[in-house]
Amino acid sequence: GGWVLLQNCHLGLEFMEELLETLLTAEIQNDTFRVWITTEQHPKFPITLLQIAIKFTNEPPQGMRAGLKRTFSGISQDLLNVSNLPMWKPLLYTVAFLHSTVQERRKFGPLGWNIPYEFNSADFTASVQFIQNHLKKIDVKKGISWNTVRYMIGEVQYGGRVTDDYDKRLLNCFARVWFNESMFDSAFCFYTGYKIPVCKTLEQYFDYIQLLPPMDTPEVFGLHPNADITYQKNTSADVLDTITNIQPKESGGGSGETRESVVYRSAEDMLEKLPPDYVKARLVKMGALNSMNIFLRQEIDRMQKVITVVRTSLNDLKLAIEGTIVMSEASKNLRDALDNMYDARIPQVWRRVSWESSTLGFWFTELLERNAQLSAWIFQGRPKVFWITGFFNPQGFLTAMKQEATRAHKDWALDKVAVHNDVLKLTREEIISPPSEGVYIYGLYLEGAGWDKRRSILVESTPKILFVQLPVLHMFA
Repeated sequence: GGWVLLQNCHLGLEFMEELLETLLTAEIQNDTFRVWITTEQHPKFPITLLQIAIKFTNEPPQGMRAGLKRTFSGISQDLLNVSNLPMWKPLLYTVAFLHSTVQERRKFGPLGWNIPYEFNSADFTASVQFIQNHLKKIDVKKGISWNTVRYMIGEVQYGGRVTDDYDKRLLNCFARVWFNESMFDSAFCFYTGYKIPVCKTLEQYFDYIQLLPPMDTPEVFGLHPNADITYQKNTSADVLDTITNIQPKESGGGSGETRESVVYRSAEDMLEKLPPDYVKARLVKMGALNSMNIFLRQEIDRMQKVITVVRTSLNDLKLAIEGTIVMSEASKNLRDALDNMYDARIPQVWRRVSWESSTLGFWFTELLERNAQLSAWIFQGRPKVFWITGFFNPQGFLTAMKQEATRAHKDWALDKVAVHNDVLKLTREEIISPPSEGVYIYGLYLEGAGWDKRRSILVESTPKILFVQLPVLHMFA
């Protein structure tokens, strides 16, 4: 035969080894013979097979102009002329525009979609087919049944992939704003400068699409201009991460300080600052069965684990650099800790038992601050204001507060109790005493919105300000 196609090879990794063996050993008579394989990214995919292959990746085009071009290149002139109703071409263009929008929103991560969905050309084709069928059946006097169109697009064709309630709401919002009688009005536009063209041939459509801006503002997709800053920041962070990952790891023969001595110094520095182990006896004195104290004990257990892991691996790393113990391949964790600490990143062993952070410095400062909050709670009594983002399990903290309130009111049932919150006008420094009921918390940020302190309401984001700290919140049950 001429060639063979194997699809979804990430599902059969064991067979890939066998395939590689066959390709390398078989005597293939036919010069035009080819093996095609399709696969998703997979960390365990045999690297040797990838190295001998020519690789194609299929990326969605960037920007509205490229997206619409690609969509229209899959449309034939026959499809354009399939219906002589005046509504057909504007509807076709709007579905194409929606298709490019849902694709483009993916690049904004959780700001675009809470879950990244695999929207593809099948969704577009199915929607176009539906609209074609719908136009055939309509009564010209009554016109289009917009509810049906919006339901089919927002709930079935594109909405069928969507599993998150807020994403579904967003998709239905696009369907509601774009698919209605006003789309046939000459003044209608998706966003300033993005109109529905009136064209007869594919060439005219391509000419119009070519006039669209090469770079789109996030407002075209219904996002705030700040979303672009987040996207650019994430893209550059990815590039820099990749560069750091492929840097040579062995020290060269230069006169500068070696990697080992840099890491040794920072390990010594961290060991000096690392807090001592916790004394459990204090907790018993505080009242072991109080729901807040049970929560505190769980937090301390987890904190103790982090401190122990950090202390052990820093001591081992020092010994390995001195040459007292061998940094063999078996101690992969030590090699990983050395590489990551040199790049100011968090070693994997630490990250597994702790929390996410952008750099090692921030992570270690947070460790000290989290520890300070727990220690102060044990030795100086319950804090007036709690730093909620400094807990491993903030949800558990609110549950403990709920249980406390339920016990204080003898006639309350736990499953009838709900958590409420009021945003105060005070900052954490201005709090003098704890609330009579519930807790004061701080440390929460808003992303994608601003906060008006005077009126205590959400407002649009200020340009170029991505995160806004909320004032203290009073959480009560």
